[in-house]
Amino acid sequence: MKRSGSRTAPDWPAVFAQLARTARDPRLVRFYEAGTVSADTPLEQVPLLALDVETTGLDSQRDSIVSLGLMPFDLQRIRCREASYWVVKPVCDLSSQSITFHHITHSDVSNAPRLAHVLDELLEKMAGRIMVVHYRSIERRFLDQAVHHLLGEGLQFPVIDTMQLEAQLHPRRRGWLRRVLSTKRPVSIRLADSRLRYGLPLYQAHHALTDALATAELLQAQSAHHYPSTTAVGDLWN
Repeated sequence: MKRSGSRTAPDWPAVFAQLARTARDPRLVRFYEAGTVSADTPLEQVPLLALDVETTGLDSQRDSIVSLGLMPFDLQRIRCREASYWVVKPVCDLSSQSITFHHITHSDVSNAPRLAHVLDELLEKMAGRIMVVHYRSIERRFLDQAVHHLLGEGLQFPVIDTMQLEAQLHPRRRGWLRRVLSTKRPVSIRLADSRLRYGLPLYQAHHALTDALATAELLQAQSAHHYPSTTAVGDLWN
């Protein structure tokens, strides 16, 4: 087991090997058989894939995915030509709040494919790569729930969470007295605010492909400032 921040991360290569033996759907078998890098692999050698999903809400049990963005990259280069973006028809209705948030409208999803129609390509592009996200609870939970709905079994994969890395770099003050006495405002670890600390430009928020690009650039900046390219991926993933 490897430490990731204050938590213990699974032995992901062993987890994938076990899941490759027990998964029932052949698409998941192929995904897990592609394996994943070992925890001691230097970050500079890791095939990275920034992932962002936009959803109808924040509850993975009731809400669903409306768009997905993928951006392959490494610490030196972002491969925009290999990027992928899908708008998919959600299994629940769009709300006025979600439309305001990500600007995907009823007309956008009326002729869009269901997630089931892009799942094969999605899994192929994810296979063998380490996902990089900003706030893992959204991407991991929503994809796991969606795949479970479609295939009857969930989807597991390691992630590097750039929000978690920022949280470790800027821990919040603990204890009510310290918070009351402190004259400093808590540091925001939202994607846009985190990027500004590294001098990265502002992008349009809540577009899955743009946010995937923004997340990839943020990890590159975090590595350049705080996590050398020789850092073991097991020190960062979860």
